[in-house]
Amino acid sequence: MCGICGEIRLDGTAPSPIAIAKMTDVMAPRGPDGAGLVMHGNAGFGHRRLKIIDLSERAQQPMVDSGLGLTIAFNGCIYNYPELRAELEQKGYSFFSTGDTEVILKAWREWGEGCVERFHGMFAFVLQERDTGRIVMARDRFGIKPLYLSETPGRIRFSSFLPALLAAGDVDTSIDRVALHHYMSFHAVVPPPRTIIEGVRKLPPATIRVIEPDGTTRDSIYWNPPFGRDPHDAAVSREEWADRVLEALRLAVKRRMVADVPVGVLLSGGVDSSLIVGLLAEAGQHGLMSFSVGFEEANGEKGDEFVYSDLIAERYGTKHHKIFVPSDQLMDALPGTFAAMSEPMVSYDNVGFYLLSKEVSKHIKVVQSGQGADEIFGGYHWYPPLMDSDDVVGDYARVFLDRDHATLKTQLAPGWIDGRDHSRDFIAERLLRAGADTPVDRALRLDSTVMLVDDPVKRVDNMTMAWGLEARVPFLDHELVELAARIPPEEKIRDGGKGVLKDVARRIVPSEVIDRKKGYFPVPQLKYVDGPYLDLVRDALSSQAARDRGLFRQEWLDTLFANPSDHITPLQGSELWQAGLLELWLQTHGI
Repeated sequence: MCGICGEIRLDGTAPSPIAIAKMTDVMAPRGPDGAGLVMHGNAGFGHRRLKIIDLSERAQQPMVDSGLGLTIAFNGCIYNYPELRAELEQKGYSFFSTGDTEVILKAWREWGEGCVERFHGMFAFVLQERDTGRIVMARDRFGIKPLYLSETPGRIRFSSFLPALLAAGDVDTSIDRVALHHYMSFHAVVPPPRTIIEGVRKLPPATIRVIEPDGTTRDSIYWNPPFGRDPHDAAVSREEWADRVLEALRLAVKRRMVADVPVGVLLSGGVDSSLIVGLLAEAGQHGLMSFSVGFEEANGEKGDEFVYSDLIAERYGTKHHKIFVPSDQLMDALPGTFAAMSEPMVSYDNVGFYLLSKEVSKHIKVVQSGQGADEIFGGYHWYPPLMDSDDVVGDYARVFLDRDHATLKTQLAPGWIDGRDHSRDFIAERLLRAGADTPVDRALRLDSTVMLVDDPVKRVDNMTMAWGLEARVPFLDHELVELAARIPPEEKIRDGGKGVLKDVARRIVPSEVIDRKKGYFPVPQLKYVDGPYLDLVRDALSSQAARDRGLFRQEWLDTLFANPSDHITPLQGSELWQAGLLELWLQTHGI
């Protein structure tokens, strides 16, 4: 786990070590254990290292295999690297390190583009072939590890962290109007390849990109599971589905214990993280560290779920750490939270993960986390109404989009919105693609391959890596997801959502954490934007920089300032926080 960056030249000139060094420096929090820079021909690579696997200097990056003529900068973890290494050794390859980075190099040489289909894990890497001058970029199936790109004529820069590209300079920082539409409508999700910045793009998940020396580029999508019924599963019972899910989840959790340092758990007290703790205990883990965070109440809304996380910690004897964040500490943490964001993200729990990660990183370097279960197993409230939908696009848009196009035209200033409803067009295209059997399948596919990637997954990566902490997400094991995609939707949405997963949980964890109202990571002070939080947002949106940018209609902002709590989106987000967060992020990063 770490941060990668680099520069590729396609115009015959040498890459800039100064630009690469600037990017590497910005990413120091992602990799506090070491730094490296390698220049070769038309490419330069930078790396910040967090030591998790093979703690020796033999595994330092960027890694050069002079025998194979390959150079790589890699971020992530290949959980099945020991098995792949053994297979490659049988084919005659020898290794100079004991980690997963070198396995990628040998796997590329042996299997080419097909190597990524063999990887179980989270990864983003950029690789150079010495003899051909070819560059290869790849990203894992769920985009758990980020890869941002900035291209100008004759030059491509890449980085794990968007602000690192800004630090290198020569980036078009104007606002992407289509991305702005997505940000304001699609619950702040900006699908790849766009970002809110015109001059920065991101490699889509499950994509391998090959760049030839002449600049010719070719993308291949290597994973696209069907969301539908397999005829061979027609006779599978409810109990058998639970058996299969439990077996796959046990394997997913076990895979994510691969490390040369201890692995802990982020324990919210919900069924997902509780199940991870239970499975680790079942597997014989002792001395497991678990961590929870809570906040002050606001507007009568409770700010923690300690009663449930305490129950799980006591039940399984974890070394539990509870972090309570008073309101004044929450305010103090917001600037750092904004700085840690690669892209503006409106979810209130960003600051929760930021503060939790700060504390966790004092004790441990790797944690497992429960993200993804709702998107994979149908835990959200908008799935059941889609069961009988005859208009999946309209019904999904009604429950998920923050506002419709007509409303957005009354909120964005003239010039920032055109006549096309970009967000609805996007979800329509994705929902109606072939390969999903029912409206619920279509929504689960969209949420797990798009929304999940650029909301919960990105949030966890950004906030944990801001403190040099690696987060692993077993619910996004691709084999587990492939299994879940075959399960009939009625098995997923029953019992208030995640029915089949709750069946599994009843075999492992106490019923108290299962049979309760669904909880979220609550930060009520930000939901209701009052007091100093209102002052913060008002100051940002009233600043000279914001006025010069002119993204929003002033009359709409004045309405929000007057009574923020009256303007809540369908997904219980604050309209004022959404607008203010965008401006705060832009100003934080000097845009």
